[in-house]
Amino acid sequence: MNEFKGKTALVTGASRGIGAAAAVALAAQGCGRVIVHYNSYPEGAEQALNAIRAAGAEGVAIQADLSTMEGTRKLAGEVAGLGGIHYLINNAGSLIRRATLDQHSEELFDTVMNLNVKSLWFLTQAIVPAIEAAGGGAVVNVSSIAARNGGGPGATIYAAAKAAVSAITKGLAKELAPKNIRVNAVSPGTVDNHFHEMFSTKAVLEGVVKATPAGRLATNEDISDCIVFLCSSRSSYILGQTIEINGGFYMV
Repeated sequence: MNEFKGKTALVTGASRGIGAAAAVALAAQGCGRVIVHYNSYPEGAEQALNAIRAAGAEGVAIQADLSTMEGTRKLAGEVAGLGGIHYLINNAGSLIRRATLDQHSEELFDTVMNLNVKSLWFLTQAIVPAIEAAGGGAVVNVSSIAARNGGGPGATIYAAAKAAVSAITKGLAKELAPKNIRVNAVSPGTVDNHFHEMFSTKAVLEGVVKATPAGRLATNEDISDCIVFLCSSRSSYILGQTIEINGGFYMV
C-alpha cells in the first residue's frame, strides 16, 4: 500500500497491546515514521520500536502521562517538534481499577475520564493542525464494547468514558471532514492481551469465549488490521463510524 510511504503516524498507548500492534502494522504498511507514545512501560516501547525499525520505518518513543493535562501537553509539544503528522491513533486508555458505585472516589472518576476522554480531545486538538498542514489524513479512536453494554462489574465510568469517545468520533468526523481528515473509531470486544490479564479472571474470559460466535477472544492484530484499514484510502467514504470488532459477541 504505497499510499503510506513517507507518512507519519502517532499511536498513543503503544508500548503493548492494541497500540503496539497498530504501530507495527502501520510501519509494515510503509509508514516512514511511527511515533510510539507510552507512559509506564519503557521496555514495551523499546520492543515496539525494534519491530517498527525491522519493518523499515523510523521509530520514535515519547513518554507522557495522559491522565494529566501536563502529560498531554508534553506529548503534543514533543510531537510538534517532529514535523508533519498524517495519522493519529488515540489508543491510550484504561479501566484503572474496578469500582462499584459505593466504592468510587472522585479521584478515580477524574483519572478515568481524563485518561480516556480529556486527553483524547485535547491531543486531537493539538495534532489536527499538523494533519491538515500535511494535506489531510485520518484520526482513529479506540472505544470499547463497554460503550454499548455498560461494561462489566465495576466498570461503569470506564464504559461511560468509551461512550464519550464514540460520540466525540461522530462530532469530529463532521467537523474535520472539510479539512480532508477522516475520523472513525474501533470498538474492541474482549481482547486476549494485558488489559484483560489485569482486569478479567480466567473464568470470565472462558465465559466470553463460550458466548462469542467466533469461538475465541480477539487478538491485538484483529483490531490493528481495522485501524490500518481506517487510515487507508480503502475506507475513504467511511466517516464517523465506530466499528464493532467482537467476533459476534454483541450484535445490533
